[in-house]
This record gives sequence, structure tokens and C-alpha cells, in this order.
Amino acid sequence: MILAAGLGERMRPLTDHTPKPLLQAGGKPLIQWQIERLRQAGFASLVINHAHLGAKLEDALGDGAALGVNIAWSREPEPLESAGGIATALPLLGGAPFLVTNGDVYADFDYARLLPVLQEMAGNPDHLAHLVLVNNPPHHPEGDFVLREGHAFPPSPAASFPPAGEGSKAFTFSGIGCYRPELFAGIAPMTKAKLAPLLRAAMSRGQVSGEHFSGRWEDVGTPARLANLDAELVALAR
Repeated sequence: MILAAGLGERMRPLTDHTPKPLLQAGGKPLIQWQIERLRQAGFASLVINHAHLGAKLEDALGDGAALGVNIAWSREPEPLESAGGIATALPLLGGAPFLVTNGDVYADFDYARLLPVLQEMAGNPDHLAHLVLVNNPPHHPEGDFVLREGHAFPPSPAASFPPAGEGSKAFTFSGIGCYRPELFAGIAPMTKAKLAPLLRAAMSRGQVSGEHFSGRWEDVGTPARLANLDAELVALAR
């Protein structure tokens, strides 16, 4: 699933008439970079949610055939936050563990490395989530979660498993994650719900694994960051 329902308020005025995932960098919409990497990793059946200017996303991407994938659309009357959007899309995602990423970031992450994770989660009902964590960007220096023996936890010392070793440093959640549908069982479709509380509850039970990705990841959250990324990608293509 690709999350694409945000308002993109920090990107205004660019997002007043264009949904953020369709903003271009290096000659392609941000979401197209994601779709191409997913397809290369073997993920050909995609679900994309939308709310703000969603018709423009559907007009641009259609059923995905032009990009070598099949896209099913999950339409929201208003942005439902990450967990609410995922819960609403569950009928399209099926009963097996699934991958989720964001449509408005740029990353050179190889999604194929998550295929064994999804396979393991399918056979382990207690493994509810797996998170990809990245180095903290300048605008988010405090990070989100720590890693300890392959599991992810909140950085607070009050967590059920206090940080140790690698976990002494908090990393930022990239938005790339694998989930079992059961994680969202308590959320009614078409209701707003944040993902972080669900993850923290599962972390307290040791049900969330994690990994650190040290490659390129860019939260394209402001017009300036988009312009910098565009200039970089254009230069690399020369």
C-alpha cells in the first residue's frame, strides 16, 4: 500500500492544485519513483489511498498498467491518518501481511529485502509489525524509535524493554513498514486513527521488529527540500 491521502500543507502553495505525491523531482512524480522501485522488487499489486485532490492521482496513474503494476484505489472523504487509511483499505489488501510506504518521500531502499520479513510474519501471528528506521534528518533530530536485538521500542526508559546497545540511539521511522491486518482490528473503516499508538502498544508486547537503513531517504516536506532533490536528480541523470 502507498499512503497518498495527506493534505501536504507544508508544501503550499505547490499543493493547492496538485496532490503532494504528484509533485515532480528529477522529471518524475514522487509517487512514480516509489511505484517503480516496488515493481522492481516484485510488488505488482498496489493499493493507493487518497483524499485531497485524489481524482488527479487517479487521472495520472489510472490502473497502473502504464507503469507495469495493478493499482486499486482506496478513496477517503478526508484524510484519515495513517492507521485510519490502512484500516479502511484492509478489504483491498487481503488477509496476509502487507507492505506500506509513503507516496511523498524519495528513497533508494530495495523493497525486495522485506519479502523474507513478510513471509516470516505470515507464519507468526505474534509478529504484528516490522519498521524500517533511518538516520535522523536535521528537522527531526530526536528520532522516533530505538532498536534492541532486532526489535523496535519507544526511546523512553519506561518502555517494557529499555534501550541498550544499538538502542541507545533513536532513529526516525521512514514510513516503510510491514504489518499484519490484526494490528488494525480495533479501527472502524472511515475513521481517523494514528499509527503511532498502535505501534507503541504492540512494542510493549515485543511484537514489533525493526531494521536500520543507512541509504538515501528524503522526507520531501517543504518546497525547498523538493527543489534540492530535483536539482540533485537532474544532475545525476546528466
